[in-house]
Amino acid sequence: MTQTTLDDHQAAVLHPAAIWAIRAAFTSEQVDCTTAVVLKILDNKCKMLPGEKLAVMAIYDVVRHLAAPLFDGTVHAAINAARLQPDPTALEAIHPLRVYAEAAIPKPVMKDYKAFLRDGLFG
Repeated sequence: MTQTTLDDHQAAVLHPAAIWAIRAAFTSEQVDCTTAVVLKILDNKCKMLPGEKLAVMAIYDVVRHLAAPLFDGTVHAAINAARLQPDPTALEAIHPLRVYAEAAIPKPVMKDYKAFLRDGLFG
C-alpha cells in the first residue's frame, strides 16, 4: 500500500474527510469497505445524509488507488462512469457490484469500518 501525503495547497482544496483519510492510513480492508459504501450510494440504497455521502465520496477519491483485494479496476471504472454521467446504463452496472460487495464483506467488518469512520470523522 502506498502512502499519500499533503502539501499546504492540497489541504486547502480537499474536503476535510479526504484530509482525514490521507492521514488515517487506510488498510486494504477499509479501502474495500469505502468502495462498497460508494457503490451503495450510487445505487441509491444508502441512508446517509447528503453531507455524509459527500464525505465518503471524498474519502473514496483519495483511497481508491490503494491496494485492496476485493475490487479491481473494472469496479472503479464503473464507479467513475456512474459519477461522470449517471445515466441509466451506467447506474444499472452499479447494482450487481453493490450486491456483490454486500455479500463479500462480512457484516462485522463493515460494522467495524463504520465505527472507524464515525470515530475518525466525528471523534
